[in-house]
Amino acid sequence: MTGETVFVCLMIILARIADVSLGTVRTISVVNGRATLASIVGFFEILIWIFAVSRVIQNLSDPAYAVSYAIGFALGNLIGIKIDQRIAFGEQVVRIFSSKGEGVAASLRHAGFTLTEFQGSGRDGFVTLLFVQVPRRDVSRALHCAAVADPKCFYLVDDIRMAAHPPAEKQAPTGWRSIVKKE
Repeated sequence: MTGETVFVCLMIILARIADVSLGTVRTISVVNGRATLASIVGFFEILIWIFAVSRVIQNLSDPAYAVSYAIGFALGNLIGIKIDQRIAFGEQVVRIFSSKGEGVAASLRHAGFTLTEFQGSGRDGFVTLLFVQVPRRDVSRALHCAAVADPKCFYLVDDIRMAAHPPAEKQAPTGWRSIVKKE
């Protein structure tokens, strides 16, 4: 394998890592209703993809290029997932079932979470069901608060596709935030 082949293979791997990672961000943006961000990211994703795939097609006789393409794809998925976890777009609802509902609710409220409580009957008797809507990046903090208050609590976490709230007195985002806001 020549030095040029190694260089091109590395460029293909890096290009695939970039375009697959951008594809992950674009998909998350689409799911979360961030059309402007999805469009911008999609433009760069496809531009990079065209470069990578053209290099592989030009050199189909050398399997190193195809292998590099596949390696870049696999690594791009890993990195894309890490980026998703870091960005954490969106909201989730945490449903907590606890026999110590008042304590869990107080702990969550003290930590700044808003929640709604329901009383119910479970397998082992009376329980409190708590609904907490939180930004995705705060889910682990909410779960930690609940587990400290009741280590035996049971919880479910679901993505929120759509939610209606009373109108808030918020200002529209400006600068770069206006690009990534939900539309």
